[in-house]
Amino acid sequence: MLVIKNLTKRFNGQPIVEGFDLTVPSNGFTVLIGPSGCGKSTFFDLLMGIVPMDQGDLSWRGQTVIALKALAAYMQQSDLLLPWLTLERNACLPADVAGVPPKQSAARVEALFVKLGLEGFAHYLPAMVSGGMRQRCALARTLMFARDLVLLDEPLSSLDAITRRQLQAYLLLLQTEFKKSILMVTHDVEEALLLADDLLVLTAAPMRICERFRLDMPKPRDIADRSFLEIKARVLARLEKEASW
Repeated sequence: MLVIKNLTKRFNGQPIVEGFDLTVPSNGFTVLIGPSGCGKSTFFDLLMGIVPMDQGDLSWRGQTVIALKALAAYMQQSDLLLPWLTLERNACLPADVAGVPPKQSAARVEALFVKLGLEGFAHYLPAMVSGGMRQRCALARTLMFARDLVLLDEPLSSLDAITRRQLQAYLLLLQTEFKKSILMVTHDVEEALLLADDLLVLTAAPMRICERFRLDMPKPRDIADRSFLEIKARVLARLEKEASW
């Protein structure tokens, strides 16, 4: 379980995140959604220790930590694949840094590529495959960190609608098959409702939680389902209210 208390950050005296509290349950899929510019990406930078927080406390599994850098796998908007390395070698990078024997890491990547629909593409360079395949490789690399906590910062935002919908199913594997605790940021309401157990709507900066939706609908979910559409309307209404402030 990840617990965040009183997280606060100001830039030039302007509050970006202020007094922010959040609990991410073990094996839960928690999604944050809010108006543009509310501080969502800065929030992840604070959690990872990329940007220092002004104040706040973090704990992971009951232990106080300064930042999540050594504890969480972080998947960002861009796939960040190295263009001169094959997909296999890109995915193996976390294991290489950790000193895992190459044969062992290659075998694990091979198994992940099968699950993620990349079988047969291990020796392709990133420029030789589609954006969706590159993001699947980035997902495999994220899993190679072998960490139980995963932060997802709009990892599908650069993809077209059809590819994005296909890859949402792969993100679900993080929870259903790999048993990860997930904290995700997205601008896409449907994506949030398809993936989240807990959906948290954020205010404009300074970022706070203004409404929480607990989604007990079984996964995978049907976007045409009546209950899905009802919650979608409520979330959109709240987002529109926040954006108008």
